[in-house]
Amino acid sequence: MGFAQLVIGPAGSGKSTYCSSLYEHAVATRRTMHIVNLDPAAENFDYPVAMDIRELISLDDVMEELGLGPNGGLVYCMEHLEDNLDDWLTDELDNYLDDDYLVFDCPGQIELYSHVPVLRNFVEHLKRKNFNVCAVYLLDSQFMTDVTKFISGCMACLSAMVQLELPHVNILSKMDLVTNKKDVEEFLDPEPTFLLSELNQRMAPQFAKLNKSLIELVNNYSMVSFIPLDLRKERSIQYVLAQIDNCIQYGEDADVKIKDFDQDEDDDE
Repeated sequence: MGFAQLVIGPAGSGKSTYCSSLYEHAVATRRTMHIVNLDPAAENFDYPVAMDIRELISLDDVMEELGLGPNGGLVYCMEHLEDNLDDWLTDELDNYLDDDYLVFDCPGQIELYSHVPVLRNFVEHLKRKNFNVCAVYLLDSQFMTDVTKFISGCMACLSAMVQLELPHVNILSKMDLVTNKKDVEEFLDPEPTFLLSELNQRMAPQFAKLNKSLIELVNNYSMVSFIPLDLRKERSIQYVLAQIDNCIQYGEDADVKIKDFDQDEDDDE
């Protein structure tokens, strides 16, 4: 059985930076982790790319040959990936062992997670290949300083969760850029009544019923919970990774290795 993270979220939310930091953490802790680029528009990487969608198709080529814009071209690229799941992706996955850990760095176009079925079909293919998959949704911490932005971020996150039907870990990224941590803390795991009160204060009275419905929807799906991530702190990365590993059951069936005991004996000497 393989294990995989699908790193998603809006453009600029810090997905590639998260993947890079995750890889550095894995190297430091002597853990094997492979980062996969699923963004056909990506150019520079701060991590070794194990698999690259640009070997199949790139956004620049599509825009030049088909005359499409960035958004239409990106959707075309991802649909081309969908058409080649049984060929290109299967061949790439065959290079990895059953217990390998893959992290998929995805594009930031939100409709890929909420409107079109490309990534949903991608996930189903991974499952057929015996991968346990977790969706890791990154939301910029700037969305936590205003209740209206927070609800907007929650609804986008909820849309991705419903579309992908995966175990979901919500991460509040760029915590190192937050100047006043108290403004953020009250939104990490807020009470629905607090959210509704704040939302009603900022919206016109005619939106009261809509506000109540939105808060109930978010609360019923247990979406009002984010894990803050400060990439400067090793403990923060460890905690986030532990939550994700728990979702995909990574390490639960790990065999006891004799070399672990040999190492202990060497240390005692």
